[in-house]
Amino acid sequence: MAGLGFIFIVLPISVTLFLLWILTKKKFFGIALIGMWVGMISLWILSAILQPFYAKKVLDKSDFYGEYVIDREYFAGNQADWQYNNFRFEIKENDSIYFYVTNGKIINETYKGTISTLAPYQSARLVIEMEKPTHHILTTNPTIYREIWDFFMVFNSPKFHNMYFRKGEWKEIE
Repeated sequence: MAGLGFIFIVLPISVTLFLLWILTKKKFFGIALIGMWVGMISLWILSAILQPFYAKKVLDKSDFYGEYVIDREYFAGNQADWQYNNFRFEIKENDSIYFYVTNGKIINETYKGTISTLAPYQSARLVIEMEKPTHHILTTNPTIYREIWDFFMVFNSPKFHNMYFRKGEWKEIE
């Protein structure tokens, strides 16, 4: 779409200003033409400099390593607190995943599996292969939602529907 804006807006205005400048020999049209182009180039440079502050994070495999807990702030409340105290997982650098069913600090069950990534797009997608039997939360791969500096995963559980996990260390709820 930017190409169409250039062809149908910027180029005709530039040609018109240039012709008016040449035909009338008034400085105003030349200054307007130069000012327009300096302004556009300045905006282009500024957007390139500021891109890290508004572009979403591009993920690779190493970004997935770490501990994950339920994101209690996304949908705050008793249900999120209960999920936070009962489910968490860890992805280790040897590409293994350990899903924990817990009761607070106490780990009641551990489900093991492996991870890999696909990169059909610029950012990697997580693929989880669990040993059988597995927990219902891990029957499908998560959907990854990227943010500017971070990301979170959403698992679609047949029992609990969407469960939001974010990288972080489990801490007791006060």
